[in-house]
Amino acid sequence: MDIDTRLAALETRLRAAEDRLAIQDLIARYGPLVDSGQSEAAAALWTSNGTYDVGGMARLEGQAAIASIMEGETHQALLADGVAHLLSSPHIIMDGDRAEAVCHSFVARREGERWIIWRASANHFQLRRTETGWAIAERINRPLDGSAAAPALFKH
Repeated sequence: MDIDTRLAALETRLRAAEDRLAIQDLIARYGPLVDSGQSEAAAALWTSNGTYDVGGMARLEGQAAIASIMEGETHQALLADGVAHLLSSPHIIMDGDRAEAVCHSFVARREGERWIIWRASANHFQLRRTETGWAIAERINRPLDGSAAAPALFKH
C-alpha cells in the first residue's frame, strides 16, 4: 500500500472518529442545557425543521416548538423542584452525512430529600451533518413502560 492510499485511509478513519465524537457530544449536551433552563440552546441542537416526538407528551416540529416545551409549565415545575436529564452513551450508526443513534434517557426528579427515576425511555435519533456541524433531524422518545414501542426503537 503506497503512502497516498494509507494517508487517504487514515483521513477517512479520522473523520469517522471525529464524527462519532461530535455526535456523542451533541447528545451529551442536551441534559445540562435543559436542566439549566437554556431552552433556545437546547433546541438549537436540532436542525431548523427538526422534530422531537416525546412519547405520551407531544410531537414538536421546529426549534421554536422544541424550546417551548422546555419553557412550559411542566418543565419549569421540574426545574423548580430539582431535575436531571441523563442520556446514556449512544450506539451510533454512521452513513456519510447522516447517522442514527439509540440510547436510554432517564429523568431523575427530587422528591423531598431523595431522588427518584421519574421517567426511563428509549431514544432514537436521526442526525444530519449541517454547515455548522452535526444536528438532530428527529428524536423519538418512548417510555420504557412495558409496551413494545420503546424496545422497537432500539431495533433500528
